[in-house]
Amino acid sequence: MLEAIYIMWLRQMKRYARSRARIVGSLAQPLLFLVTFGFGFSSVYRSAGNGSFINYLAPGIVVMTIVFGSVFSGIDVLWDKQFGFLKETLVAPVPRWALMAGRTLGAATVAVIQGLLVLIVTFALGFRPDSWLMLVPALIVMALVAIIFTAFGTAMGARLSDMQGLQLIMNFIVMPVVFLSGALFPLSGLPGVMLTVVRADPLSYGVDALRHVLINAGSFGLVTDFAVLLGFTAALVAAGTYLFSKIEV
Repeated sequence: MLEAIYIMWLRQMKRYARSRARIVGSLAQPLLFLVTFGFGFSSVYRSAGNGSFINYLAPGIVVMTIVFGSVFSGIDVLWDKQFGFLKETLVAPVPRWALMAGRTLGAATVAVIQGLLVLIVTFALGFRPDSWLMLVPALIVMALVAIIFTAFGTAMGARLSDMQGLQLIMNFIVMPVVFLSGALFPLSGLPGVMLTVVRADPLSYGVDALRHVLINAGSFGLVTDFAVLLGFTAALVAAGTYLFSKIEV
């Protein structure tokens, strides 16, 4: 079992390592948001007495990077369906949940690495965590977010068979989830309806948890953040495993 998980994890890592264009492309949009929003609204944020907007924005951009990097793992499932690799994999004498686990962990690892690259860039732009020791729990938060959205992407890839349809659905779901998570704007002062929508967004708790551990600023409470993230991790991994086990190729 462990060997199968490791092989699938290693394959996912090698796949992304060979695709430098894909890695650069997944980093371009978050970095654009970081620079334009970070410097564009910094004076307004500072004049309101809230300090550095880069400091507030950086955790949200890191989470955004992880989401974009992990959710499109579903495309890999479709590619493997079309080129026959998935069929060869599924006939191996190992449980399908082990294959799913390896794929999920591999894609999630790459997404966390992408998030770390953006975090390093934020240091160059002036971001500083309250304590460098808190980078360890920050990695845990990043890993949970990556696993959640990798499992979601894999579940969608297992369920669908059309590449363009998958991309449209992903954009239709992922973009609202990201923009309504509070990654790009403070939650204080939001109208009641908007705040309710933000609270219903699971990604809000990932952004909030990362802000808690990095800059000691959050809205929901760290215990609540981790409880919601762990709950969604369990639910989506279970759903992704079930749908992956039902693939017919």
